Amino acid sequence: MRTPPGLQALIDDGVIDEVLRPLKSGKEAAVYVVRSGGEVRCAKVYKDMAQRSFQQRVQYQEGRKVRGSREARAIGKATKYGRKQQETAWKNTEVEALYQLRAAGVRVPEPFGYFHGVLVMELVTDAEGYSAPRLGEVELEARQARDYHAVLVRQVQLMLCCGLIHGDLSAYNVLVGPDGPVVIDFPQVVSAAGNNAARTMLLRDVNNLTASLGRFAPELLDTWYGEEMWALFEAGELHPDTVLSGEFNPDESSVDLDSVRHAINDAREEALIRQQGREAAAEDRA
Repeated sequence: MRTPPGLQALIDDGVIDEVLRPLKSGKEAAVYVVRSGGEVRCAKVYKDMAQRSFQQRVQYQEGRKVRGSREARAIGKATKYGRKQQETAWKNTEVEALYQLRAAGVRVPEPFGYFHGVLVMELVTDAEGYSAPRLGEVELEARQARDYHAVLVRQVQLMLCCGLIHGDLSAYNVLVGPDGPVVIDFPQVVSAAGNNAARTMLLRDVNNLTASLGRFAPELLDTWYGEEMWALFEAGELHPDTVLSGEFNPDESSVDLDSVRHAINDAREEALIRQQGREAAAEDRA
């Protein structure tokens, strides 16, 4: 195929040998399957900031560290230089998160480097070597759904132990490889300790997954892993080897239990509505 402009510099520098095909394109980036040194990998080309809106990122960026005071001031004032630095920081966040999470044992694609604004990383495949499907695209047996849920809750726990929350986790940000789920797409990753919306985002991530997998194993809808994790994290008692039960008994004297349940159920219902909408759209296309 014709080489996309964003990848030509990588070919010129010998980072990749050729572009094989496009894999997917979204609001934030376009991903291509490439060949590099005899290996098939993928390259994520981030789209220019002119093509995207920063306004929806404010909540995600709270608590992120900026390398210099000049950059921080420029970003705060939304100057041209500040917007450029904000764009650079947004791209770097995913790269840094992948390396950190991979080192912590989280099931994420292996990164192979960041060149000219392009992230080169492992291409997650299925058992036959084709690009792995997204979790939201596969039908599961109840046992598989329970197993995948346990694996994904474990990934969320490991991320939280690293001080990070995915922030946009759903069945469509999870690939199904031959060894199980792999979590992808981290440009909006959130600081668990530095973001006021961290708890809300954690609950949303966990409940999105629970709602999707609960279609195949309804008993999952009665679990409370997000609340349990957050309570342990706040108390400084969440560790990589902490065994979670999925049960949660809040102190009703200090916590509005009805609001907690409503928030969680709202997140689950929202995820189910989105899933039903995707299924209806797929049926219309068929």
